[in-house]
Amino acid sequence: MRAILFSCLLLLSSTGLWAQEKEIEIRQAGSFQLDEENFPGANILERSATKQVHLVHQGMDVWSDKAFFYKKENRFDAFGSVRIIQGDSLILTSKTVNYDGKIKLAVAKEQVVLDNKEMLLETDTLYFDRIKNIAYYPANGTVYDSLTTINSKRGTYISDTKKYKFENKVVVNNPDFTLTSARMDFYTESKHAFFYGATTIIGEDYVVRCREGFYNTDKKEGYFKKNASVDYNNRNIIGDSIYFNDTQKYASATQNIRITDTINNSFITGNYGQVFKEKDSAMVTHRALAINLVELDSLFIHADTLIATGPPEQRIIRGFHDVRIFKEDLSGKTDSIHFNQTSGRAKLIRRPISDRDLQYLTPQEIADRNPILWSDESQMTGDEIHLTIDNKKEALDSLLIYNNAFVIEQDSLDAANFNQIKGLQLKGKFKGKSLETVDVIQNTEMVYYLYDDETQELTGIDKAICSALRLEFVDSGIEKITFFTNPDGVVYPPKDLPENTRQLLGFTWRKDERIYSKEDLFHGIDLENYSIKVKQAEMKGIPIELKR
Repeated sequence: MRAILFSCLLLLSSTGLWAQEKEIEIRQAGSFQLDEENFPGANILERSATKQVHLVHQGMDVWSDKAFFYKKENRFDAFGSVRIIQGDSLILTSKTVNYDGKIKLAVAKEQVVLDNKEMLLETDTLYFDRIKNIAYYPANGTVYDSLTTINSKRGTYISDTKKYKFENKVVVNNPDFTLTSARMDFYTESKHAFFYGATTIIGEDYVVRCREGFYNTDKKEGYFKKNASVDYNNRNIIGDSIYFNDTQKYASATQNIRITDTINNSFITGNYGQVFKEKDSAMVTHRALAINLVELDSLFIHADTLIATGPPEQRIIRGFHDVRIFKEDLSGKTDSIHFNQTSGRAKLIRRPISDRDLQYLTPQEIADRNPILWSDESQMTGDEIHLTIDNKKEALDSLLIYNNAFVIEQDSLDAANFNQIKGLQLKGKFKGKSLETVDVIQNTEMVYYLYDDETQELTGIDKAICSALRLEFVDSGIEKITFFTNPDGVVYPPKDLPENTRQLLGFTWRKDERIYSKEDLFHGIDLENYSIKVKQAEMKGIPIELKR
């Protein structure tokens, strides 16, 4: 009799619910009870030995061991092995579910698992808003697939876009990397992650930091902004924006960049830079500037393009096109530079001159193209200049000039006069920040102005030739000249030496090119051209959200 009554009630209930599409429908139950004293208004449904209680509401199927169904309120409380299926892409299981059919909100508790086919979510409490198609956990959730696990204090899953919004202490663990962030959006199908707030990605051989960025967890490719930096291949890279591809072993930075060599205590700045891990190299352009510590002072090297290559113990910096160097007591210009950080030797190299051009260019025109150095009051030029730094002392050590070495010093008493020495080669030795001695070797010529010690009047002009000579400096000026191997010279009274014979062949005074400060490194350069946008080739495939 009870079974017949239950079947009739079930039939009546089902008929009424089909008539009202928005009401919850009872599909099956093993038994039906009423307990108005303890559960007023509730239909108490329990499973049978073979079938669970099955409730349906607008495309959502709910199975459980027991359910309290409140028909008038259009809600139910389900208990025991609860399982919810919506469509063909979402399955939710838990111990209990409270569902309100009026607002289409389900609250699942205890051992909650949400499966959207791409990833699983585990948490203790989950709110599922069917109107917005959003699932939210307020405390401690874990999302994972076969490779990646994501933990956060709070999180939201948006079913329509297959997107998770993780908040508060987000931690991503993957065999290839670990990621922590304040907030992260993650798309389960594309494996795209967007993060906001302090974020760190730690891989096998790199560390990324930023406050806003994107990362493709499948391709290991990312784009980072706001305090972005990458520790990569013994280098630290910072910039307004950084592109990184671990698969290609490549990183680039754009605008206000700085690449620091953490081993050699030097760095390169500019507005665009690239790092190639497999080639162990870095390239910087657009206002490129290399900075090395020498004598507790910075040696600046500017070039159109700077390239650092080789492992830390054999690193070489090359600069190309309009190279300029500056130190507090030393500056120079050349077409290109080759700086071996291990040996401390910097080679200043001129642009190659063809044999045909050499036939037509005058010695002065050649000197105008040659590398140039200014040390204290001395101007030095030559076909190639080598400057050596003692890495242990972090101090200037020596100077070598190969072919057409020419030293000029403007007279301190008469700016129209110039002391000059030229020869095939020059060897200089530094003491402290200034030259102590200079040896000019082979085919040496000199013009030197002599003054009366008391009256400071010009008394003669010494013109000499010899095989070699040595200059000794005191207080940045020439104090003593020593001639070697049969010197031949004449001291001319000023009136007996015509003006046009007072300059040695190849003389050129390049005062207007001298660099007096760090700012002069960019003198005459259109800095507006140094602003650069993100390389479009690198941005290909980066989602539009990060291109704003």
